[in-house]
Amino acid sequence: MEMMKTLGADQIIDYTQTDVTKNGQQYDLILDAAAYRSVFDYQPILKTNGTYVLVGGSISRLFQVLLFGSVISRIMRRKLKCLMVKPDRSDLVILKDMIEAGKIVPFIDRTYHLSEVPMAIGQLEQRQVRGKIAISLNSTRFSS
Repeated sequence: MEMMKTLGADQIIDYTQTDVTKNGQQYDLILDAAAYRSVFDYQPILKTNGTYVLVGGSISRLFQVLLFGSVISRIMRRKLKCLMVKPDRSDLVILKDMIEAGKIVPFIDRTYHLSEVPMAIGQLEQRQVRGKIAISLNSTRFSS
């Protein structure tokens, strides 16, 4: 919760304490960065003409949006989209420059050694990671 406040979130819902699909509110935009729930779970809480955007998550959730998104958009008047980008070298250079200048500061929960990748993936799957993880390719081990 504190991390989200420092990132500038206006409203924070702790999903471990509150089921957002049952809190009685409706939203204009749902930005789903993890996609642990079905996109259909969010339909009742998305306002008419609202938008659900899948940013990350499982392949099955991606297929849900790709297969059913246009049908739901037409029938229920709610937009379902996937955020997709085409990698572009010039964009990566801009991001690199912003990171080096301190304008973008990634929140890295923990750095794992290359040999710990299976453990890192397990941590991600069990939702025990805040922010991002990093993999170190050198022999020095890091952790936070």
